[in-house]
Amino acid sequence: MAFWWPIMVLAFAYAICRFLLMLIPPNVPSIDVDASDVLDDGNQTQENSFIYIPPRGRTQQSDRKVQCYEPATMKYLGFFPALTPAEVEERVGQARKAQKIWAKSSFKQRRQFLRILLKYIIEHQELICEVSSRDTGKTMVDASLGEIMTTCEKITWLLSEGEKWLRPEYRSSGRSMLHKKSKVEFHPLGVIGAIVSWNYPFHNIFNPMLAAVFSGNGVVIKVSEHASWSGCFYFRIIQAALAAVGAPENLVEVITGFAETGEALVSSVDKIIFVGSPGVGKMIMANAAETLIPVTLELGGKDAFIVCEDVDIPHVAQVAVRAALQSSGQNCAGAERFYVHRDIYNSFVNQVTKIVKSVSAGPPLAARYDMGAICLQEHSDKLQHLVDDAVDKGAEIVARGSFGHLSEGAVDQFFPPTVLKNVNHTMKLMQEETFGPIMPIMKFNSDEEVVKLANDSRYGLGCAVFSGSQRRAKEIASQIHCGVAAVNDFASTYMCQSLPFGGTKDSGFGRFAGVEGLRACCLVKAVVEDRWWPYIKTKIPKPIQYPVAENGFEFQESLVEALYGLNIWDRLRALVNVLKIISEQSPVATSKKND
Repeated sequence: MAFWWPIMVLAFAYAICRFLLMLIPPNVPSIDVDASDVLDDGNQTQENSFIYIPPRGRTQQSDRKVQCYEPATMKYLGFFPALTPAEVEERVGQARKAQKIWAKSSFKQRRQFLRILLKYIIEHQELICEVSSRDTGKTMVDASLGEIMTTCEKITWLLSEGEKWLRPEYRSSGRSMLHKKSKVEFHPLGVIGAIVSWNYPFHNIFNPMLAAVFSGNGVVIKVSEHASWSGCFYFRIIQAALAAVGAPENLVEVITGFAETGEALVSSVDKIIFVGSPGVGKMIMANAAETLIPVTLELGGKDAFIVCEDVDIPHVAQVAVRAALQSSGQNCAGAERFYVHRDIYNSFVNQVTKIVKSVSAGPPLAARYDMGAICLQEHSDKLQHLVDDAVDKGAEIVARGSFGHLSEGAVDQFFPPTVLKNVNHTMKLMQEETFGPIMPIMKFNSDEEVVKLANDSRYGLGCAVFSGSQRRAKEIASQIHCGVAAVNDFASTYMCQSLPFGGTKDSGFGRFAGVEGLRACCLVKAVVEDRWWPYIKTKIPKPIQYPVAENGFEFQESLVEALYGLNIWDRLRALVNVLKIISEQSPVATSKKND
């Protein structure tokens, strides 16, 4: 007891000191970002105050401009240049020069960069969400959940664990290299390129940028032509934070344009991260093959939402509706196929119907609507086509939400939340990515059947399984071919930023987020060195030195058995033979030396 008492006192004192240090706020400077031109205060200039009518049937890249407007109101926001390949190469070259300096930065400096960003985000949540809402049509609540919380979680994870996972990691050297030290080092790749989608304009920029910069890379991000206005404002936040920590200028670049701009980026960088459709993802891969750079593809999803008969129906129905509405043109990982056990099918459909009928869609900043506008032009036509196809094949519409007050000329930018029952896999709605607020509910009879149904898809991003038995839910989830799975919850995997995110099949490959995503921004280098240098050095055993002795293979054969044999006695016998061969002078070798 006398021995343990001082240790316990010291441990207690250490814990108290750590707790007191936590109470002292870190010294994090504030940054000033000009937002006067993005605030919708009713005093916009006359030039930017008209309703925008997108041209049809024209080649976008030839316009040389990325036109920006609010999808909810069609109010014009301005334009940005569509960069040429030469201009893209120039931006990448500038980032490459900056990265060579930043690669030598300390983790202390990188953490301060993250803290400055985190402080600004927390203090300007409403501004960030409003900008996202205006550019994509999503509601303020959805912007907070999908943009703010996920980004803050990623920053705090990097602050807590980022350095740990980028430090050299020592590994076992094995039996034959027992006298060696083995480790893995993680070095910056150089300049990482990211081509990101419009559905989360804030997080989709910060997600690759945070991992790239913290791991010592430069990054050039091509934002979607459908969300360039918000993306270029968010770039100002990054620039201000980089300047505050003395980072080199041009370490991070945000570029605008169309397909030609993206193609030029792929051919210029050291790795490409793409978030978008499977079709474009294949083109990205083809272009990346020309320079043999690594690729991470986060593509489409058709996530299954499975409800067993032993659940709390009102609770799961509420989660299911939110999961469906999150895919209302905003969420790349929204649930799009709902499978409900036959024993509770009618009860569940009735509960969902009740909730959806209370939901309204409208301009997100005009009132407290549950849903905003569909960002993509003419996407509502595609959604209606999918619904019509399902109805023609026997599905029944059981509920539709309502519209709020819509601006004239913007009606086709909205789609009412819609619930269908009696759906099956012959319908396009259950096979094609919807990306809209449609909830098709299908009946299943057994766990085996629902697993087969969930796997009957060319996509494999995520799934959610609900059951009163957690063991049963885990068993079902483990059999579904996808990259992320939530048990008795929905989309919680992405809020755990220690976990990798990504899919399989047509949902892509590679991972971002977590240890895997952070290290994917690095050149992974294996290093071996002498453990007891200079006292013990590697020497080639005499029997296999040139010229190789006649018993050289016998020596190798015995050495392999001594190191890896399954029987301890056989290994000892082989070891004795190894020592015997080494101690003997090969007659052939001796005669050659004498010659």
